Formats: sequence, structure tokens, C-alpha cells
Amino acid sequence: MAETVRQKTVIVGAGPVGSLAALYAAQRGHEVEVYELRNDLRDPSTTPLNFTKSINLALSTRGITALENSGNVELLEHVFDATIPMRGRMIHGKKPTGELYEAAQDYDAHGRTIFAIDRAGLNGRLLDILEKLPNVRFFFNHKMTGADFRNRKAWFELQDGPKDGPNKKTGRAREIEIGFDFMIGADGAHSPVRHHLMKYVMMDYQQHYIDTLWCEFQIKAAEVDAAVANDADTDAAFRAKFRISPNHLHIWPGKDFMFIAIPSDDGSFTCTLFMPTAEFAQLETVPADDDKTLPAFFNQHFPGVTELIPPADLVASFRRNPHLPLISVNCKPHHFQASAVIVGDAAHAMVPFYGQGMNAGLEDVRVLFGLLDKYANAESNDPSGDVDNSAASVDARRSQALAEYSALRVPDAYAINDLALHNYTEMRASVLSPTYRLRKFLEEQLSVHVPWLGWRTKYARVSFGNERYSEVVRKSEFQGRVLLGGLIGLVGVPVFTGLVLLLHGRGRHGSGSCGSFFRFVTSHTRYLAQWVANGFRR
Repeated sequence: MAETVRQKTVIVGAGPVGSLAALYAAQRGHEVEVYELRNDLRDPSTTPLNFTKSINLALSTRGITALENSGNVELLEHVFDATIPMRGRMIHGKKPTGELYEAAQDYDAHGRTIFAIDRAGLNGRLLDILEKLPNVRFFFNHKMTGADFRNRKAWFELQDGPKDGPNKKTGRAREIEIGFDFMIGADGAHSPVRHHLMKYVMMDYQQHYIDTLWCEFQIKAAEVDAAVANDADTDAAFRAKFRISPNHLHIWPGKDFMFIAIPSDDGSFTCTLFMPTAEFAQLETVPADDDKTLPAFFNQHFPGVTELIPPADLVASFRRNPHLPLISVNCKPHHFQASAVIVGDAAHAMVPFYGQGMNAGLEDVRVLFGLLDKYANAESNDPSGDVDNSAASVDARRSQALAEYSALRVPDAYAINDLALHNYTEMRASVLSPTYRLRKFLEEQLSVHVPWLGWRTKYARVSFGNERYSEVVRKSEFQGRVLLGGLIGLVGVPVFTGLVLLLHGRGRHGSGSCGSFFRFVTSHTRYLAQWVANGFRR
């Protein structure tokens, strides 16, 4: 049998997706090195890449499944201890009378929930676990500057190192060269790994900025008196910390923009304003001593927010926190031969409106290592049954696994990117529509009362299952066609019957009334069909 070669796997990016990839690789016996541009992400002083806190994350079934498959019970216990279940959306608005209202919309007819989780907390827990493993090493403050994927070498600048050697004259940081067997790029939407990968593979690449910026705010935790805090009912004490329901994603829809709030386990809410660039530009021109315009804008478009966030805090956050763009990235393929692959935002950055960015990235890791395992354990032609673990054989099997990975994940990445873009319209506008609520009701009733049909809403398929995203789209489109046909049939039968009866009595009533009725039926049936095909949107 050929000599077994120990594999060196390099992960670029120490965020949740890169950290999970490092954990999967380490548990398979790889020598793992993790390179990260920033300082240790557990250090509170570390500046995030976008110069602000990340909006809280929504963890759903796909992400949970990927964490479960890591095989680390300690990680799962931490995740569920630090999450808050969100059963649905809470829509905020104002009635014509001026009275504020809240309207809950559950995500799932079967009572399933998604979970709010702090990104930094999840990331820190993953890094703590990795730090204890003897075959994992971290290299923070290392900026990737180049890669040769044929010869499996990469170059990094030490961002906090001494300015020495041949770089003294240029003032650039010292650069190091490393070798690797396999590289996983989990380094975000502006991925250096993807950039260098483009030199070795004919990659189709598209990035798109939507005409929306975002800015972060915070609803602070409520003050809880000692009697409530020490109450034996720990659930009551926990809930007392929150100014609004902790079990919902709160939305103030504004048709062209929206304000959302996601709970944190300390009782606060991380809030985000999503708004067109022109609207931000207009508010940015408000003089520094004007402390009334922005609160008035919120009172007009997001009623009730100024009762949760003091106007002075609202103004301070708007001026202090950056107004950042939202990018959508698609590319294919996601790999080069046996040496490199990109996952997470590096492969498919998406807008955050389906809550699937991190979940899709974590799922990438599960699918990737599932395929690597599949080919690593493939049956051998050797009569002895031994698996050839020589470098050449390992490369050949990994190359097959990565080719299948790209074939599977590319269409899924494109599908979830599109779904995320479309869901923005739903969150900021459609949630107010009676026709949207009607469609949701009909689909959920079919799911609950006729389960043998296998009918599920698109949201349930995305958030509460592990079906491929592309399959979700295909099945949802099929369900739409069935619903359209059924509704037209339901309406068409009585209409047809009425038309026959009317034609039967044509002699008595004259042809004019018959023609008018026929035109009425035709036009309204066509309108009905178009209404259903458009998702019950006018």
C-alpha cells in the first residue's frame, strides 16, 4: 500500500464559516492553519471589516444541521444556550386613528422557529474550541497577497509585524510564503482567494449592489427591578428585560424601505435601517445641530420606534454608524482542480433578507466535507481492499469531490441569491398586503390539513429543511402552477355552468346581455389568472 500523506489544509478567513470548515478538517486529522486579516475576533477591540457590528444572525435548520454534523456536542450546547427562538415576524404600524398596532405573522404553521444568535458569540465559541485542538494553528493579522494554486503556495503580509528585510524601503509589511495541500477560501464577499482563483480557472463572476444602504441602531434592554430579577420564574425575569416581544423579528415596513429589530439575549435588540441611497443622502445633509428632522422622519415612516429608542440616541447612531451598501455576488465554478475551493460569502454573498447568508455558508461546509468523505472512502480496485492514500491518489479523489461540489452548489447559490433579493420586496411591502396573507394562509392550510400532498410554503422549505435551494425554487414554482390551475378550475366550473344557462335563455333576454356577460367572465377570469400567477399581488 502507498504511504499515507498527512494533509495540510489552509483556511483563509476565521469567521463562522471558516471556523466551522477548520473544525471539520481538524476532526479528519488534517494539519489545519487558519489565516485571518483581522486581529483575534474574540478581542472586543478588533475592528470588523465593515467598521460596525454585524446585524444579529438568524440561525435556521441548515445552519443547525451543519453544526450538528461537526460532531462537537460542546458547540451545540453553547449555540442553543445563547440563542432566542423567533416564531415569526411582528409587523408594526399605525392605524388611521393614530393608534399604534402590532400584528404577528408566524413563520410556520407547524410551530417551528428560527433562532436569533449573536455573530460574535458564535464565532468566539468556534475559535475557543479550535484553540484546544493540537492540529490547529491560528495566524491573525495576515493579509493574503498572492497564490499559486498549481504549485500550492500562497503569500501573506504580516499586518502587525516589523517593517524589515527587503520591504524597509517600501514601508510594506513583511511577507511570508506558505505551502499547502488544500485551501478553503472563507474570506468574505471581497475574497482575495476568489480573486487569485480567477487567474487559474475561467470563472464567470457577477457582483451587484442594490440601491439600498443600511445603518445600525440599538434598542436597549429594559430596566428590571430587583424583585422581578430575583423572581423564581426565570422565564418571566428573562422576558422582563425586553421592551418588545423577544420571540419575533420585528419589522416596520415602509414600502420602499424598512426598519427591523432582532433580539439579543441581554434584552437589547440590534436594529437595522434599510433605505434607498437617495433617502440616506437627503438625511445626511441635515445640519449637525438639527435634532428633530430624523426623529420626525422615523415617526412618519416607522411609528413607535422613537418610543423604544430615545431621539437623541437615534440621531447619534445615525451620525456615528456608517451607512453601508448591500452586495450580491454570484460566480462559477467554486473550485480549481484539487487545490482550492471557496465557500460562504466568497462564493455567493447575498443580501440579508432571507436570513440565509450564514446558514448557506455553514451548509457549504457540510456539503463540501460530505463529498470529500464520499470520495475519500470510495471503493478501490485494489484486490486487497486497501485504499491508496498516496498524494497522487488523494489529489485525484479530492479533484472529483470538488468538481461535484461546484456542480451541486453553484445552482443552489444562484437560487438563494435570487430568493434573498425577492424577499426584500416581501418584507418591506408585501407583508402589509391582504393578498399576500391570503396566499400564505392557503398554503399553510394545505400543509397542515393535507400533509400527504407534500405541500409546503417556500419559506418553510428554505428555513426548516435541508432541500437544495434550487429544488425549493422548482417545487415552489410547481406548487404555484397547481394552485393557479386549481383556483381557476374552482372559479371556472360555476362560471361555465352559469354561461350555459344564460345561453339556454338567450332567446328571451337577447344577445346583448349574453355578450356582455361573456366579456365580463373572460376579462375577470384572465385577471384572476394573472393575479394568482403574480403571487396574489395586484
